[in-house]
Amino acid sequence: MAFALASERVRDKTGQRDSRSAWQTLRRGAGRNLRAHAFLLGALLCFVLFTWYPMIREIIMSFQRVHRGQTTWAGLGNYRQIAADPEFWQAWRNTLEFTGLALVLGFAAPFAVAIVVNEFRHAQGYLRILVYLPVMLPPVAGILLFKYFMDPGFGLFNQALHFLHLPKSQWLASKTTSMPSIVLVSTWSNMGTATLVYLAALQGIPGDLYEAAELDGCNVLQRIRHVTIPQTRLILSLMLMLQIVATMQMFTESFVLTGGGPEGSTTTVVYLLYNYAFSYNKFNTAAALGVIMLLVLACFSAIYIVLERRGSED
Repeated sequence: MAFALASERVRDKTGQRDSRSAWQTLRRGAGRNLRAHAFLLGALLCFVLFTWYPMIREIIMSFQRVHRGQTTWAGLGNYRQIAADPEFWQAWRNTLEFTGLALVLGFAAPFAVAIVVNEFRHAQGYLRILVYLPVMLPPVAGILLFKYFMDPGFGLFNQALHFLHLPKSQWLASKTTSMPSIVLVSTWSNMGTATLVYLAALQGIPGDLYEAAELDGCNVLQRIRHVTIPQTRLILSLMLMLQIVATMQMFTESFVLTGGGPEGSTTTVVYLLYNYAFSYNKFNTAAALGVIMLLVLACFSAIYIVLERRGSED
């Protein structure tokens, strides 16, 4: 009988210690989770306040109209006003032209530079800094530097053409050359980041694949075609999508270099949005144009996701 009572007391004490230990473990886990959720809550609040709220506010403003301090519901009036504006269609043509030229030059050039830098074994650190240096410069400072270089009178580029006995160019002052000139400046300013991303992807390709290609008699271009590009297909497609989204939002280069000219040939959609808001004082129309831009970029993103999903399934 005494032995049974003692055993019962031992079990009670053991059960109390186990329950106490489980409670302490639960409390420590809850404390860790509470701190983690507190950090996440701060990030979530910043995201809501500075991303989602402005986006929702912009959508609401696009259906409103303000007259003499009175806000009224305009329905699709702002969108109809934009569609009837000739500047809107010209801005889209300019934006698509810039995007196409930027993809031809700005998408291929960083990949080619990354391939060249990847071939070096002893100076890669220096070359990385050299390639990324334009990105570290303030954007407006780099753009103003090119504006000086492209001056039709005493600019460095025209001086070089004169030295080579070639005809001078108007660069930013001509409707024919203004957009390619802006593409050149934009590519120089932004290619550093893409180059480093491509370089990281190239360094992840196993060297055995290149050795097998060399044994099969492949030259440099064939190795790039059959090894490099297939092994970096995912990062290439992702960078292509990001570049389309970024180039369609081009504003700084056009604003600083040409002011949308000559004759509106470099006025992009984002630059037109800026004019609606701060030159024409039509904030609701600018909000409607921003919503249109959002929908277009969302369609591009959706197409990319669908194509990538089908490619991964195949």
